[in-house]
Amino acid sequence: MRLDLFLADYALRNNLGLSRTNIQKLIHGGKVSLNSQAITKPHHKLNAFDALQVILPEPEKTELAAEAIPLNIVYEDADLLVINKPPGLVVHPAPGNREHTLVNALLGRLSALSDINKNRPGIVHRLDKETSGLLVIAKNNSSHLNLVKQFAQHSIQRKYIALVSGRVEFDEDIIEAPIGRHPVKRKNMAVSFTQNTKYARTAYKTLKRSKDFSLLELKPFTGRTHQLRVHLAYLGYPILGDSKYGKKDSFSRLALHAQELGFIHPATNKAMHFTSNLPPEFQEFIKKNF
Repeated sequence: MRLDLFLADYALRNNLGLSRTNIQKLIHGGKVSLNSQAITKPHHKLNAFDALQVILPEPEKTELAAEAIPLNIVYEDADLLVINKPPGLVVHPAPGNREHTLVNALLGRLSALSDINKNRPGIVHRLDKETSGLLVIAKNNSSHLNLVKQFAQHSIQRKYIALVSGRVEFDEDIIEAPIGRHPVKRKNMAVSFTQNTKYARTAYKTLKRSKDFSLLELKPFTGRTHQLRVHLAYLGYPILGDSKYGKKDSFSRLALHAQELGFIHPATNKAMHFTSNLPPEFQEFIKKNF
């Protein structure tokens, strides 16, 4: 068996929180010895009774500041927590924005978070700044890798609610349109059928219609940047309050809410499912316009 595959399997079975990429870095860095001799080739084949020694580096400490930002915690245990993110809260720090993010809030509350990415401790997936709703956070690397794998396999259950401009024609449909970087506005994404795009798929169901607006249920199959916003704008039904792909002043903020989240618990293998109530501004708009 290959050295990297053996160690990856061992790490998985013992919940060490090491990905195959992590292990390959250790091997290339001379941190793995076979029969007291350093091995730097991940594809090296092992034999029965070989003696392996792996030197794990000290975890890198984040330089991000802990902040006392209140969090709406829906669920928490030793491996993960699920939060209901408010609109306006950035998920993780980025250049020029190192403070007042969800990560800063997590560091202010928790002593243990996954550190696979030291600049994004605990962050498995993200929501846009103005999107509200459910997010799962990993407290250790084993949980982090397990959840990332579930996202990659598209087995995570996600449902969003959106208010959009226009009267949507169909009761339900599937949008399959590739997404890539906008050719001119480099901070934006766009549907494009040229090279350097990625497959993207979104299912939608029309819950309510009025003359000028529609209330939609959205289920993303893939997780491209701004996917729901780009797909709906492409159809001609931009999400209300979307400053990038629609009209900012059409709603008090981006009218997108992550209402449901389901996954298999990394440690217990039990199915977990969470639901978040629609924010008050959604409920008020629906009463007034539908």
